[in-house]
Amino acid sequence: MDKNRFYRLIPKVDTIMEREAIQEFDNKLDRKHILSIIRQELEALRFFIEDTNDVDLIKHRIDIMECNIVSSLHKISQGNLKKVINCTGVIVHTNLGRSIISNEIFEEIKQKLIGYTNLEYDLESGTRGSRHSIVESLLCLLTGAESAMIVNNNAAAVMLALNTLSLNKDTIVSRGELVEIGGSFRIPEVMKMSGANLVEVGTTNKTRLSDYENAISENTGTIMKVHTSNYTIVGFSESVGIEELANLQDSKGIVLIEDLGSGTLVDFRPYGIAHEPTVKESVEKGIDIVTFSGDKLLGGPQAGLIVGKKYLIDKMKKNQLARVLRVDKFTLAALESILKVYLKEENAFNQIPTLHMITQKKEMIRVKAEALKVMLIEKGLKSRIRVIETESMIGGGSLPVALIPSYAVEIEPLICRISTFEKALRHAPIPIISRIENDKLILDLRTVSDDELGIIVNQLRDIVEKVME
Repeated sequence: MDKNRFYRLIPKVDTIMEREAIQEFDNKLDRKHILSIIRQELEALRFFIEDTNDVDLIKHRIDIMECNIVSSLHKISQGNLKKVINCTGVIVHTNLGRSIISNEIFEEIKQKLIGYTNLEYDLESGTRGSRHSIVESLLCLLTGAESAMIVNNNAAAVMLALNTLSLNKDTIVSRGELVEIGGSFRIPEVMKMSGANLVEVGTTNKTRLSDYENAISENTGTIMKVHTSNYTIVGFSESVGIEELANLQDSKGIVLIEDLGSGTLVDFRPYGIAHEPTVKESVEKGIDIVTFSGDKLLGGPQAGLIVGKKYLIDKMKKNQLARVLRVDKFTLAALESILKVYLKEENAFNQIPTLHMITQKKEMIRVKAEALKVMLIEKGLKSRIRVIETESMIGGGSLPVALIPSYAVEIEPLICRISTFEKALRHAPIPIISRIENDKLILDLRTVSDDELGIIVNQLRDIVEKVME
């Protein structure tokens, strides 16, 4: 095959630059960036011609060259991170940014960030201050701990605690608590990276107090308790409670660390949700160091929160890793605003979206689902539409067996395959993330705000009209 004739069909860069669709990006991107993207596409096209012997495929690739360039320019100018509408019913969705922040809290955060701040400046003395002080007093008040500090996520909190308190020493942990926390990151590997010697005791389903006692030696630095928030072992199983471990470590003079994982400052039981241990409960039971996440049940930004005994946290603050793992003013501003809401607990359930969605009454969600159904029918959507009962999940590795009764809008499109419809929703200007059950599209309204209903309706209408063209 003579491929030179195809190479000759490739236009020059200057010719492409003169096309109207390309020139629309002149006010968004510098010329050098547009040129770079054009050259990347032309190079990819040449490689495609070289590696392909199908004439029709080559012609098609040449035909769509300009579309590919425009698509790349649009993507780079718009950015990759964008708002999506979560219709999955998974509240703390690890792939969709976990917890979200309300407009009211965001406005407070914004006011702290649009100018300079006293991040590391003591306004009383006029000298250098510590960023640890921004939220420490709030955390101590809310948890009953002596001291607190923040790092960039909970895995970092665990690593810093072990590196400070158990470097080159043994850390005893139950085999049944050696969890994987997502993205193939595993607690045993994090612990080993800290420099602690991992000593596993018990079995996957049974660990007794005697297993811990028998593992203690002169080289034991810490005992680690990992709350298995992202899975549950049921049936023939046994584990050691916090109180027993606290009594053991107290008698042996060993530091006891608990990784609470998701972590919560409030009790969900009054709202009919299964009990999840609170941070304050762990502190009151005698845990020396407690670590937990900021962007899960707390409802804030990604962060690793560490609370506990002052003399231990003082050591952690002086560790060189603390500088490596520290958070910036954006995280601290968001975290402080979130923690302030918890000072009046009933406000937390109203003003923090994560808590509000978890505890929202089923009847309120039904009203929202019925409203969406009516709006869709009024738009003449070519689909079978009905409101159904469903179950939402908390997500984020929290309360894995807790299913929350909810309502959803079920859509069965009459003009295209369900997979095509679901894909079109994902590719909408504001992507709508749903789920498919029994060849029907499910929009769980527990994770949808009132002001998102109109967006859903308009985008579904546009998708149907486009399919019908």
